[in-house]
Formats: sequence, C-alpha cells, structure tokens
Amino acid sequence: MAKVKSAIMMMMIMAMAMAMAMVASAAPGTATFYTPPYVPSSCNGFQNDGVMIAAASDAIWNNRAACNTNYRVRCTGPTNAGVPQPCRGDSVVVKVVDYCPPPGCRGTIDLSQEAFSVIADPNAGKINIEYER
Repeated sequence: MAKVKSAIMMMMIMAMAMAMAMVASAAPGTATFYTPPYVPSSCNGFQNDGVMIAAASDAIWNNRAACNTNYRVRCTGPTNAGVPQPCRGDSVVVKVVDYCPPPGCRGTIDLSQEAFSVIADPNAGKINIEYER
C-alpha cells in the first residue's frame, strides 16, 4: 500500500513538473494587429495565406528565418487602461508571412485583425501576450 501511494505521489510530481515546463517555454511579448489587404507579404509575395497570419518584429524575424513558422499566441492582459480586460481566454495559431519593421512596429508580433480578434478585443489595440513556436 505504501509503495502504491509513493508511486502515485511520484507520478503527480512528474505531471506537475511537465506542466510547469510547458508553461515556462512560452515567451512574453506584446501584440498589435494590422488590417487587409494582407498581400503581398514579405515571405510569400502574392500567395494567399488566409487570415490566421502575422508579421514578425525584429524580436522574432531573424533575417527571414521566421517565414512560414507557426506561433501559438495567447493574450495575458492589457497594455493600457483603455480596455482593462481585453483577453477572451483563447489562443490562436498564426503563420508568420510578413515583416513588421521598426520604428512602425509597436509589438513583438503584429497579428492579422482576424487573429487578434480571436484572443482579444480589437478596441485594446495592443495587448500583452505569451507566444511559442
């Protein structure tokens, strides 16, 4: 009986450690959004990549290495007092198809308006996020 309890306790500890590792792999950042037209894009020219897309800032662009990479993005909170609770509780997976250059780029990742709307109220304009490949 004691061995069973010990094994169950060990499995619970391992499950919690794995869950914490998954959470720790997401990087913090900010997200903004842009509106159509979404083509041409820096990565794929006039190819239609749909609307679950994003433009990468220098933080992830890496000299075009981010092109066609998928990122899961989750809203974690507001960046201003205008919309105090912008998050909708969902995450979205987007494909990087464009570059968001400085100084105009105001976030880590610039989501399509449709992708931003999945995770947050567009009235917020800019949100805090966690993102991972």
